Amino acid sequence: MPAPIAPRRPHRHEKHGDVRVDDYYWLRERDNPEIRKYLEAENAYVQEVMADTAGFEDRLFEEIKARIKQTDMSVPYRENAYRYYRRYEEGQEYEIHCRRPISDRGEPDHSAAGEQVILDVNQVAAGHEFCQVASRPVSPSGRLLAYAVDTVGRRQYAIRVRDLATGDELPDVIVDVTSNIAWAADSKSFFYARHDPTTLRPYQVLRHRLGDDPAADRLVFEEADDTFSCGVWLSRSKRYILIGSYQTLTTEFRYLDAADPEAPLRTFLPRRRGHEYDIDHYRGRFTIRTNDGAHNFRLMEAEGDPPALDAWRELIPHREDVLITGFELFRDYLVVSERQDGLTRLRVRTWEGSEHHVAFEEAAFAVSIGTNREPETTTLRFHYSSMTTPPSVYDYDMQTRARTLLKQEEVLGDFDPARYETERLLATAPDGVRVPISLVRRKREATDSGLAQEDAVCGAPQGVGAAPLLLYGYGAYGISMEPTFRSSRLSLLDRGFTYAIAHVRGGEELGRRWYDDGKLGKKKNTFTDFIACAEHLVAEGHAVSERLFATGGSAGGLLMGAVINLRPELFHGVVAQVPFVDVVTTMLDESLPLTTGEYDEWGDPNQPGDYAYIRSYSPYDNMEPVVWPHLLVMTGLHDSQVQYWEPAKWVARRRALRSEDGRRLLLKTNMDAGHGGASGRFRQYRETALQYAFLLGLAGLTDGEPQSS
Repeated sequence: MPAPIAPRRPHRHEKHGDVRVDDYYWLRERDNPEIRKYLEAENAYVQEVMADTAGFEDRLFEEIKARIKQTDMSVPYRENAYRYYRRYEEGQEYEIHCRRPISDRGEPDHSAAGEQVILDVNQVAAGHEFCQVASRPVSPSGRLLAYAVDTVGRRQYAIRVRDLATGDELPDVIVDVTSNIAWAADSKSFFYARHDPTTLRPYQVLRHRLGDDPAADRLVFEEADDTFSCGVWLSRSKRYILIGSYQTLTTEFRYLDAADPEAPLRTFLPRRRGHEYDIDHYRGRFTIRTNDGAHNFRLMEAEGDPPALDAWRELIPHREDVLITGFELFRDYLVVSERQDGLTRLRVRTWEGSEHHVAFEEAAFAVSIGTNREPETTTLRFHYSSMTTPPSVYDYDMQTRARTLLKQEEVLGDFDPARYETERLLATAPDGVRVPISLVRRKREATDSGLAQEDAVCGAPQGVGAAPLLLYGYGAYGISMEPTFRSSRLSLLDRGFTYAIAHVRGGEELGRRWYDDGKLGKKKNTFTDFIACAEHLVAEGHAVSERLFATGGSAGGLLMGAVINLRPELFHGVVAQVPFVDVVTTMLDESLPLTTGEYDEWGDPNQPGDYAYIRSYSPYDNMEPVVWPHLLVMTGLHDSQVQYWEPAKWVARRRALRSEDGRRLLLKTNMDAGHGGASGRFRQYRETALQYAFLLGLAGLTDGEPQSS
């Protein structure tokens, strides 16, 4: 079957005297039937090219699915008079949200009659190819559930309200809004955020009173600056409704009394460019995380309504080697989430000032504050994982320092974490900066004969580093890529793959400067860091270039496109998921979500200097007719973050440039999903199985079964 060829219809772009001719600009005409036909032809081509591994792909899906415990339940958490949890039933794609009442003695009702199903998402999803319930706050009275549903994948939600006493749906339905919801104290009204219908920028906060026509909902706040978005939350004390405006470099908060939903807004601290701060309220005072004079942030507290800036008192000072990422407030304790040496950790501090860290033994891990709805406790719930340890939920007594493992994700089959090992490596970037790498693989024997024996079992050429290696990267928005566990990854590891994460600049693994050095005019550090990590893995014998693969999604897809242009020979194959590859055109289009709010991330191409820099690395604008790695590109028709036409144009232009080089070039579009791919507990792994079949096929590892012992 010949590869689909998109017609060339030149479109001229001119900016700052620079002319770009885009032959595939027309692919953005979403409602054009010709485009759907073209995308479906590309999907058919993927099916044809991958026909030789179709059966293997099915086996991979069943293998991944078989590791998941189908009938399962989350660890319950307490909120007011109930314990809330979600559970899954055999064969069902979606979760069932439930609760049980708590007796006067503090014990939940464990009888069958004690369970109340508050929302069965399987019922909500009936008749839809895609379904996501993104928010479901219960009213302070405990009687009403507000929940937000997206059945397209474009992150445009409908808010509905359910009476939990009767199970009836109220007539209140608010459409085309975000999933952001906060109840007022009266349980008769709630606040929500609405986005611009074109750009999808959350820019308004409204108040809805139950029973009223949503068309008459009161506008509480509107963010006029199109580089900012806004959202609404309830404070820890439940005393205040907090409304935040935020962009890459600046934040601003307003608040009102939750007991008086019609009260006027008060500004906590007016915005000042470059000042980022977060606030919460408890114990009669505000706690503030601020970067004022502290690029890695510091913690402050203040009283007042609103407190004056000169009344702020320092709780935890700024430190050059520690980034404060968040905090949780308790009656007797302050818990701070921090990053140091590339790893997360939890600091527990009494309000009198004594403190300690929660200790962990593994060399690389991820820990985060869990669901802690009741501040009047000495127990901290946290989540822990590593590349060899499945996600685990702990309760930690902050007074005695005793921890209790409540649940560890059960991996069905013969999984044994002792069979795997993880390492933390450091690569050297061209400017001398040391870039961390997290790595996991099956344990290798200490002897050369053992290595050769394992390589033979895995179907790899004999020798250290001959096993295939998949390197993942992201590097944007200050988002850190944690070294966590995924059971699906075992299908690669058990067939001999090594999996590694390059913690490149643009993330925040090593503090705020790590982020600052990977954006705007320093964005190319992200790309050269990733290349340096790949070269280090080869040089140190962890991989060979002939069996080296790379993957990344969204901004990580931009990374994939840039790396392919810079070093097309370095990788044998690449998987690019929802890749942001047409950076210049997108950042010049203010009608798209990824534009005005991200000028401080990528630059503003309306400025000549920013335009020239973005133009110099934008993957779509810098392709050459050279041999590329094998490439699988995945996108979603309804993607609101990276529009489907970016990867579609990228593949079409590559096809027109390349000569017959025997390399696979595949575009797979999910016609029923958006940025996050397929919804559903198991359905999402269909896409994972396709990616793994592509990689394992290129590595020549589609014949044998996974190694089990």
